[in-house]
Amino acid sequence: MPDTTCHMSISLDGFVAGPDQSRDDPLGKRGMELHTWHLGDERANEADGIAAGWLMRPRGAYVMGRNMFGPVRGEWDDDWRGWWGPEPPYHAPVFVLTHHPREPIEMEGGTTFHFVTDGFDAAYARARDAAGDRGVDIAGGASTVRQALVAGVVDELTLDIAPVLLGSGERIFDGVESFGFEPVEVMHSSLATHIRYRRVS
Repeated sequence: MPDTTCHMSISLDGFVAGPDQSRDDPLGKRGMELHTWHLGDERANEADGIAAGWLMRPRGAYVMGRNMFGPVRGEWDDDWRGWWGPEPPYHAPVFVLTHHPREPIEMEGGTTFHFVTDGFDAAYARARDAAGDRGVDIAGGASTVRQALVAGVVDELTLDIAPVLLGSGERIFDGVESFGFEPVEVMHSSLATHIRYRRVS
């Protein structure tokens, strides 16, 4: 069975996004500090490059939450098409969790956003069907990753732990009662410690 993966940058105090997410601050206040390791910082080293390769490896389909897709809340009253411009980096079907129906959005480069209103399990099942033998990635944000961990569907979890304290924001492990993973690879730079885990239970 193809793997389901998840790759998240996280602060030392467990946040994957800062507070007050908005159109101007997609990752919340100071959230971008978690991502300097793959965003052109001159201190990035070979370990950061390898981890960036893990992050960007092609997958057959993706599941993400509405907050990751964009800042629009409530009914779809805005022609929002994602943060990534006309050609998002996914190049595969993306299933977006939402409470508000919307027609699929076909983008350049093979990405189509599908909006799923009947919960994580339904979105994940559709992603598995669409992915075939190329596997599914749980793209984020925090709530969607928590649901995937609680459902026990993640086979490989990579955390890029940045030496940053955010103090508040969005956590991924709140309400996750069992970790069930062991580390299989650890690399580091001055910008992040990259730990790749595999599920053991």
